[in-house]
Amino acid sequence: MRYAKRGPLRFTSHRDFARAFERALRRAGVPVAFSQGFTPHPKISYASAAPTGVASEAEYLEIGLREPVEPTQLRMALDAALSPGLDVLDAVVATGGSLADRIEASRWRIELPEVDPDVAVKAVAAFTAAEEVLVERMTKQGRRTFDARGAVIVIDVDGAPATPSGAPAVPCAILELVVRQVTPSVRPDDVLSGLRVVAGLEPPVAPKVIRLAQGTLTAQGAIVDPLDADRDGATIGGR
Repeated sequence: MRYAKRGPLRFTSHRDFARAFERALRRAGVPVAFSQGFTPHPKISYASAAPTGVASEAEYLEIGLREPVEPTQLRMALDAALSPGLDVLDAVVATGGSLADRIEASRWRIELPEVDPDVAVKAVAAFTAAEEVLVERMTKQGRRTFDARGAVIVIDVDGAPATPSGAPAVPCAILELVVRQVTPSVRPDDVLSGLRVVAGLEPPVAPKVIRLAQGTLTAQGAIVDPLDADRDGATIGGR
């Protein structure tokens, strides 16, 4: 399944979404399968969830069901059971293989209100020219230093005049990124840290980050929806 996090609901943490999704399954009467053992839990697997505060049009999960369900009906029932802003966009039968293995890269849009696009262009040029851009981030294993440059396949400044979402008449620079899945993961805020390191770029207000797509990366740099391989399925059933 593919779902979106939009508007204020982008501040929903992954744990909060997981709880909301399990409640939606119950409200929609979905025949979800459960694990075995002393503490059974719904068979739900999430793939590469976006960080809290980041909007997304391309979040993915898998669920196991006890009996066949028509995909469109399932999508509509779950979408109706979730709050507006947590939107179920697509559902297909999983025909085999791991969903996580089909996610190699993500495409991002970063809006930088009150940043001159010409300044952003110079910062991006410095970032692109660098062989390595070291940044620090706190992880579950403690503070780590890693290269934010190596995972970035594409980084560009959108040349079209624009204003940030929800803030009419305020010009801003807009970055478009394609970032490869690596370990540790390189997130948009890491790229922004890298731009600060190489060019001193400091957005005066908080950026707005949107994940536009994630999936398999082609040789031409395009991203293929990981659900495309399953489009021929007619029903979703238990496994």
